[in-house]
Amino acid sequence: MSFDPRVTLARGDLAARELEALVAADRYADRRRYVCAKPAAGLLREPDAGAEQVDQLLCGEGFDVVDEQGGYAWGQARRDGYVGFVELSALKPADRTPNMKLSALRSYAFEAPSIKSRALGPYSLGSLLDIEEREGRFARAAGIGWFVEDHLADIGVFETDPAAVALRYLGAPYLWGGRESLGLDCSGLTLQAFGACGVALPRDTDQQALGGAVVAEAELARGDLVFWKGHVAMMLDGETIVHANAHHMATAIEPLSVTRARYVAAGVGEPTVFRRY
Repeated sequence: MSFDPRVTLARGDLAARELEALVAADRYADRRRYVCAKPAAGLLREPDAGAEQVDQLLCGEGFDVVDEQGGYAWGQARRDGYVGFVELSALKPADRTPNMKLSALRSYAFEAPSIKSRALGPYSLGSLLDIEEREGRFARAAGIGWFVEDHLADIGVFETDPAAVALRYLGAPYLWGGRESLGLDCSGLTLQAFGACGVALPRDTDQQALGGAVVAEAELARGDLVFWKGHVAMMLDGETIVHANAHHMATAIEPLSVTRARYVAAGVGEPTVFRRY
């Protein structure tokens, strides 16, 4: 049986306890539950600040740890299952249950229930919060600070238009492995947009391309996804896409035909599949 190392908490010397009968390793360890304690934290391929960022944790998202080394925790993101290293200083024990999430694209937390107090953040869409107190228009998230409550939504309340969510990231810089409002990559954009609408997509483009239903190109509509090898874009209508891309180094809108011609000229080729989630 083969396993995808991106989403399997196992390596030659160590694996998660529940994989003991499935994956060969020198030893097995129980998962210890942590959450991201910063606005965002990089999930890295190696335990080194200069290593490739393969994903991000947003504030309050869970991370299961089975090993620690050199100031880094090795484990698995609970949001999308990705495995990697996160700085220990960016984590805290998962001892509280979130009851609200950030519904604005980005927002600051304040040290006091006043916009004139010290601002912390910014925090990004989808961040998970434990709101424990309210004062006027503000709600205090445990261990963080005071948010304007209009920027929050209850857990389990979802938007209905992934394309509208994606458009809110317009102009955000392209960031490999990113999912935060300050920078994200192509599959990070689609993951965030569909996640805000209650649809859990996997992290990478090839993983996302395996889900949903295949759509004929002539039937493409708003919210459908178009995949090339290593890239994904979202349809805004039958002819126009929004995507985070390294050509513009930003989230941008352009005709599908323009992107297609550029990718063919660059040797990437034609789209490989069209999907509807």
